[in-house]
Amino acid sequence: MKIRTVALVILGIIIADQALKIWVKTSMSYGEQIFLLGRSLRLYFIENEGMAWGWKFGGDGGKLALTIFRLIAVIFGVYYIRSIIQKKYHRGFILCVAMIFAGALGNLIDSMFYGMIFSGSGDGQPLATMFPHGGGYASFLHGKVVDMIYAPIIENKILPSWIPFWGGERFTFFSPIFNIADASISVGVISILVFQKRFFKKGFLEESPVTLPKDEMKDTVKVYSDQ
Repeated sequence: MKIRTVALVILGIIIADQALKIWVKTSMSYGEQIFLLGRSLRLYFIENEGMAWGWKFGGDGGKLALTIFRLIAVIFGVYYIRSIIQKKYHRGFILCVAMIFAGALGNLIDSMFYGMIFSGSGDGQPLATMFPHGGGYASFLHGKVVDMIYAPIIENKILPSWIPFWGGERFTFFSPIFNIADASISVGVISILVFQKRFFKKGFLEESPVTLPKDEMKDTVKVYSDQ
């Protein structure tokens, strides 16, 4: 696979991810929902201050450490993708790694720059604007990741009373709100796990045949015939 093909895949994911994030950030109020396929698929604007699932990581210092870690991981990813292309890894594996890399880079862009180029979003606040007068809502490396895709399979149902500990409580199955970058990472990781035998198969038939020089081949045949 050519580096240009991988670069186009990564660029396509980044453009789609950032375009949707910018539209949501500047067109939707914080917490607003837009129903796309009934209640099973919707846009639901929130911002993630830390890691996946909305976890936080030690305040501003933890946020900075997490962003720097993401940056280091992305830099390493550039060299890793180049390496597996040069070593001619399975095409599917290279594409999966490219998807993971693109997702990580997409969220890194939010963490690095969104705090500087957008005004803040929150309950009761007006729509965010790009490049607001007076600066953005946070400094470099302290931006929040924009999430918006919500696809609950079971939502706000009451569990049967006979279930231990949680009986009678309200329950939602598949509650995370994510973005295109998160989805790209998840699809890449799951595909590697599912198709790992195909990606890393090293059978006899897949190995390049060894061609001996004619003189060496004759000597080898003579040795076996003498035996």
